[in-house]
Amino acid sequence: MSEHIVPVRVYMTIFLVLLVGTALTVLAAFHDFTYHIGGREINLNTIIAMTIAVTKATFVVLYFMHVRYSSRLVWVIVTSALFWMAILFALTFSDYWTRDWLPVGF
Repeated sequence: MSEHIVPVRVYMTIFLVLLVGTALTVLAAFHDFTYHIGGREINLNTIIAMTIAVTKATFVVLYFMHVRYSSRLVWVIVTSALFWMAILFALTFSDYWTRDWLPVGF
């Protein structure tokens, strides 16, 4: 089986991208992204932190786990795993969002 040889320059670039992502995560942790729009308070801290985390995880999976250079079968497996995870998150959130009908002392 033939393996794809990745240059060290690619690994160093991805390492620097991950360091920048980590710095952005730290900077975002010290900033309050709460906005008042139309009398409502919108908190974007979690959305920003998750966006940075998903971006960093994508780089790790693509380059350090060599998915970018893998066969289409590996891409199908990774995509189906992410799809299954999305289903599990959707089921969990649908249960969580319907919990307002429980009594307060329950």
